[in-house]
Amino acid sequence: MAYKEIEQYDEDTTAKIASHVREILALLGEDSSREGLLKTPERVAKALQFNTKGYSENGAQIIESALFEEEYKHMVVVKDIELYSLCEHHMMPFIGKAHVAYIPNGKITGLSKIARVVEAYSRRLQVQERLTEQIRDCIQESLHPLGVAVVIEAMHTCMSMRGVQKANAITTTSAFSGAFLESDKTRNEFINLISKP
Repeated sequence: MAYKEIEQYDEDTTAKIASHVREILALLGEDSSREGLLKTPERVAKALQFNTKGYSENGAQIIESALFEEEYKHMVVVKDIELYSLCEHHMMPFIGKAHVAYIPNGKITGLSKIARVVEAYSRRLQVQERLTEQIRDCIQESLHPLGVAVVIEAMHTCMSMRGVQKANAITTTSAFSGAFLESDKTRNEFINLISKP
């Protein structure tokens, strides 16, 4: 049986974006009718829709879709969650990982939901600082835990491929609430846990 990839995109949006991509290619001195570029406008249109699919996703609904009563009151850490986002200043990718922790207050959520929240907010035009806080706020407001901690480490291609061209620079951002904000011991435990290989 032959492999068949199934993709679903809004046809009208794809066509409109593709027409603008053809114009951009022409402005860059390219010929969008040449063989290598024939399908590029549609591919770019679909890639942009995929990379911004987070606009149609609701972080709170993701968390609330898997809530469970549980009296566990210790830290839950999901680390090394891959993230891919687009810098809103240049629409170039930034790529990295998120480390997320929370301390339950009578309820827990499915572990995959934490990763899905990261995905929902990262698949938008973003700045890393806002992304870090959006993830924290979503978990805090949806789960009402005793505290939330988020650390993101990412490499920004807008800084490595253009501009200052520093390929090895990594940006780290953090956002804390509740116990992680109030207690050095709790915050240090989280930092220690995510620092271990």
